[in-house]
Amino acid sequence: MAHFEPRQKLWLEADGRLVMSDYRLRLLQLVADTGSLAQAATAMGLSYRRAWGKVKELEANLGFSLVRSEVGGAGGGHTILTGEGQDLIEAYRRFGQRMDEALHTAYREELANLERRPEST
Repeated sequence: MAHFEPRQKLWLEADGRLVMSDYRLRLLQLVADTGSLAQAATAMGLSYRRAWGKVKELEANLGFSLVRSEVGGAGGGHTILTGEGQDLIEAYRRFGQRMDEALHTAYREELANLERRPEST
């Protein structure tokens, strides 16, 4: 018997411009976890410049800062999420979980009965 698995891709736009996606959520969460945009970029297979560009694009589209960077120092620089950045990733994660729950509920109610069953003879 074939088992179907519903999937969805989520992202948020403001006036047609991207303001959050699962991919960017992962980038920001890695920044929060590592304290480093460079490490987050490496973990995602991105150049530092590309990762920085993605963060700056989101900030421009949102109208507020998501990260704060400090250069140099004894241990080198670091990057942290701003309060608004942390609030956004937490809210987006909760939103994604709720959407996943809704997707599975709708699937069970509307499509689960269509999964291929063994043919009767």
